[in-house]
Amino acid sequence: MAVIVINSITIGLETAVHGASPMARILHLLDHIALAVFVGEIAIKIPAMGPRRFFSSGWNVFDFLVVAVALVPGAGPLSVLRTLRILRLLRVIKFLPSLRRVVEALMLSLPGISAIAVLMLMIFYVAAVMSTAMFGQAFPDWFGSLGKSLYTLFQIMTLESWSMGIVRPVMEHSPWAWAFFVPFILVSAFTMLNLFVAVIVDTMGQMDAAGQEETTDPQQDEAAGTAPAQSRPGEGPDTPVSGAGASHPAREEILKTNPEALAGDEGRAPARLAPTSPGTGEGLTELLAEMRALRAEVAALRAQHDDGAPQR
Repeated sequence: MAVIVINSITIGLETAVHGASPMARILHLLDHIALAVFVGEIAIKIPAMGPRRFFSSGWNVFDFLVVAVALVPGAGPLSVLRTLRILRLLRVIKFLPSLRRVVEALMLSLPGISAIAVLMLMIFYVAAVMSTAMFGQAFPDWFGSLGKSLYTLFQIMTLESWSMGIVRPVMEHSPWAWAFFVPFILVSAFTMLNLFVAVIVDTMGQMDAAGQEETTDPQQDEAAGTAPAQSRPGEGPDTPVSGAGASHPAREEILKTNPEALAGDEGRAPARLAPTSPGTGEGLTELLAEMRALRAEVAALRAQHDDGAPQR
């Protein structure tokens, strides 16, 4: 990119120096060096990428054409094409994402812009025919033919001297002429041109939305695939959550005081001893109910143990 910027500056400086001066020769040498760099870049990219893949990219085609123009001989009928060397500066666009975004939005807006352009051309044609018929004889320089009327209406659309230069002189001859020119200005200069801007802005908005979807979808997939399973407070990654291996502080206490009481339960896990799934929405209510059930079970087991103990 630095070579492109420097070469663009040297091309501009060539227009300000004399053709036979030492500075002109230096600038000419720098231009040839930059051209050699550009040609070498394309000569490397085409074999590396392959001709089909290289020319399938619009930016590569643009680079190829801009460099090819610089190879046109400086003398002869094609010498005027060498002035297109300054188009090399446009190669900077592909290195700046913000500029590429604007250019891509313009290219994607071409279908909508072309439709508006056709509608605008129809409005101009109708207005030119009417103005030629109404003002052609009185003002032949402005409305003497269809071509002159089109050019005059284009000047009016740009709002360049439309009032004092054209409309007021016409109104001196035809006082009602404002009824023709004012609606034409409102439609062409304000409504239609704003439609062009609206189409481009809408396209850029769609590009932003598509880019956000592309960036958020992989993140959501990654989060869904790698999110660890949630556990209740007090449970670690090694704590069994269900089945015969499920542990609980109250159960451990029972095993310490009366191992025989739970001897028949080793092969099964009581449903109420299994931790509550966090996805049930029961929350604290289920936890409290579970604790009450465990307390009642402990009391019953202790009473059973006391009844079966031998009397002293």
